[in-house]
Amino acid sequence: MNDSFGAGGFNSTTSGGGAGSENKAEGVLPLVIEQVLESSDGGIALFGNQYAMITLVAIIRNVDYSSTKVTYQLEDHTGRIDAHFWIEEDGATSTPSIVPQSYARVVGSVRNQGGTKAIMIFKIDQINSPNEVTTHLLEVLHARFKGEENSKRKVDGGFDTNANATSNGGFMESDSVGASLGLNGKQLAVYKAIKSHVSDIGISRKELQAKFTHISPSEMQSIIDHMGQEGMIYTTVDTDHFFCVDA
Repeated sequence: MNDSFGAGGFNSTTSGGGAGSENKAEGVLPLVIEQVLESSDGGIALFGNQYAMITLVAIIRNVDYSSTKVTYQLEDHTGRIDAHFWIEEDGATSTPSIVPQSYARVVGSVRNQGGTKAIMIFKIDQINSPNEVTTHLLEVLHARFKGEENSKRKVDGGFDTNANATSNGGFMESDSVGASLGLNGKQLAVYKAIKSHVSDIGISRKELQAKFTHISPSEMQSIIDHMGQEGMIYTTVDTDHFFCVDA
């Protein structure tokens, strides 16, 4: 795989992970299959951050059914891997309806079984638009370079080295930039919170609401809708996590 795609950078940061890592595994990291296959046995890590689950978009090459699980053979342009969806004994978990030779998005955790990597599926959905394939690749690249940027900022002395950080509540963004976007007051404060948040999956609606207890949920929804319609922010892993476009 071409180094510009980021697999090399991913692999260089997986060492030192595992149970002894200081960082608690959480969040969902977008990857391609090669990155999963070459990940450390200690867990999925990117620039020192541990992740609980991964998401990838791949073609379903084969589906194998058994009494306890469904095994999907996944393939993208970087490799192949098996992914298992376990069926509850009481039949409470229904088998996903995925058409072979079609694209699907998988969310799950990575397991090492006898020296072979496999994915334990938490959720699998068929993809009907080719745009989702391209979007996923962009998410993979973004996560890799954002992780590198955050890592360098930590090494250089943390996230609050900017002279304006103390005076404006820790936000790195000056009022003039937000105001130039037509934002003011509560809108500008929410915009700064989204942009300054350090995460590979963006800030959640719950975290925003906790930061701004004086803003009602309905008003917060109106602010988020406005910024989304204006193309200032976009959703990431779901409709409740947000990134700034120019973050």
